[in-house]
Amino acid sequence: MKFQNAKIKMLDLDLKGCLYFNHLSQSQRIALFFKTISRLGDGPFWYVMLLSVWAMQGWAYLIQILYLVAAGSVGTLIYKLLKNKTTRPRPYQVHQVIVLGERPLDHFSFPSGHTLHAVMVTITLGYIQPLLLILMLPFTILVALSRMILGLHYPSDVIVGAMIGASVGSAIIVLAPGLHLAL
Repeated sequence: MKFQNAKIKMLDLDLKGCLYFNHLSQSQRIALFFKTISRLGDGPFWYVMLLSVWAMQGWAYLIQILYLVAAGSVGTLIYKLLKNKTTRPRPYQVHQVIVLGERPLDHFSFPSGHTLHAVMVTITLGYIQPLLLILMLPFTILVALSRMILGLHYPSDVIVGAMIGASVGSAIIVLAPGLHLAL
């Protein structure tokens, strides 16, 4: 009974957080800003960061990009397994008061793949080239916020996505012997 009550309270808190962030999308300027962030988070921003590291590091970066691709593949595998196992509907699908601000890339909510990959890439590329953290850290936070503001994810989806991304990014730093070459 205690577990059930705790679960209900957590789901209620998750919905309240989702409603709070999604309410911000009522402003067209805010909605457009976060829609743009979300689209940049689909890949374009990260490709620019990869090219920046390559420009700063040169050909020595080749082994590092392979580690990053491996980390991205592991992150994607974990994310897809969880999405298909949990099949959690997206907030806008369940709650009519949630305004959808952007078309989702897949069907399910848990965890946030955008946040997972943003955190993972920020940790990994930030380790390789700390100067880029000036751009990547604020962008990663904005990506995480965009997922809730646009009505695509609950806060718990974003938090778990960030935790998985941090775990995968940290693991690749520890396990990839050539990653520290840039330092």
